[in-house]
This record gives sequence, structure tokens and C-alpha cells, in this order.
Amino acid sequence: MKEDINALNEIHKGCCMGQDAIDFLSNKVEDNNLRKEMKREYKEYQMIEDRIDKIYSKYDDGDPDKTNIMTKTMAKSGMEMKTLTDDSTSKIAELLLQGMNMGIIEGRKILNNKELNEEVHDIASEYVSMQEQSVENLKKFL
Repeated sequence: MKEDINALNEIHKGCCMGQDAIDFLSNKVEDNNLRKEMKREYKEYQMIEDRIDKIYSKYDDGDPDKTNIMTKTMAKSGMEMKTLTDDSTSKIAELLLQGMNMGIIEGRKILNNKELNEEVHDIASEYVSMQEQSVENLKKFL
């Protein structure tokens, strides 16, 4: 049960971070195809987050963890610095890819190292698969 809660919290935080990054970077995007891909990814994160919200009460009395303000601020500052001199489509795709790769690594660790309830395992698998597909979609923008 504790592993399920930890997995749900980590995935929920990953979805929040992905959405925050997309929100921040979308203001810098000029390529309409990249903008469409980012909107698709945002919706995917939202759907996974919604699934977690619906089942979380089975595992814990509280709410799923979200990204704390310090982490958000540091991530936003990092993206701002990295796009200060280069906000090209390629650079934005690169930043998104880096974040997704971190999410894939975390998701794979969850899947490989934890005994999870089937519905939690399914959400973790969906999270990883979504990001792996997004990585493939973003490669064409590099």
C-alpha cells in the first residue's frame, strides 16, 4: 500500500512538472506543429493526473503530492536561463525531451522496483508510455 501511495505521488508530481514546463515554454513557441504537440502532451498529463485523483482516496486520506514551490521556481528559472539566448524550436524541444527523459527514468524505476496494485501499475505504465511516445514525436523538432 505504501509503495502504491509513493508511486502515485511521484507520477502526480511528474505530471505537474510536465504541465508547468509546457505552460512556461508555450509562450516561447512559434512553430504551430510543436505547439500542437505540446497541447497534446499537456492533455495526456492532465488525463493521467485525473486518473490518480480519482483513485487516490483508496490508498491515502490526503491529496496527491504536487510539485512544491521551490522546485517549480528552480525549474522555471532553469528554463528561463536556457532559453534566454536561444528560444528556437529545437531548443524548446530539447528542454521538453530532457524533462520527459527524467520522467521516463522515474517511471521505469517505479515499474521495475515496486510491487504495485494493478491499477497503480497501469497508471505508471501509461505515464511511461505517454512520455516515450512524446519523446519520439519531439525528435523531429530538434
